[in-house]
Amino acid sequence: MTYSEKISQKLNDLLEKTYDAESGYKLAAEKVTVPAVHRFLNDKVQQRFDFGQALKAEIEDYGQLPDKGGSTKGALHRTWMNLATTLSGNETERILEEVERGEKESLEAYNDILGDKELTLPPSTRNLLSKQRDAIQAALNTARVYEELVS
Repeated sequence: MTYSEKISQKLNDLLEKTYDAESGYKLAAEKVTVPAVHRFLNDKVQQRFDFGQALKAEIEDYGQLPDKGGSTKGALHRTWMNLATTLSGNETERILEEVERGEKESLEAYNDILGDKELTLPPSTRNLLSKQRDAIQAALNTARVYEELVS
């Protein structure tokens, strides 16, 4: 089975968002001094790296070429996060708010592709995306808990 061009494009969009998330988590981890939050953010860096590797492999398994880098939008978000944290009184809280915002966008992207009735995703792809989406939801929930603790 081969991917349609539409499936390939959507998966490459997710891959790009995954690269953006990994870079964003790296930046956030560099700025946070609360040990538990720092560990959480570093764990998410590794998780997103792993997500990217799995997405690339899935795309390649179906004869397509994966994208190589993040997006301009992701770079702008990281720039905004840098600026916002320099102006904010509680840097950790502000970073966690940005993590939540990014995770919500990631969830929307995953839900869009998983819920698109016009796409016939292979079972391996649907399973991979469902697992990654569930892990993103868990990260969002954890970020919310940490935000409550540091505010």
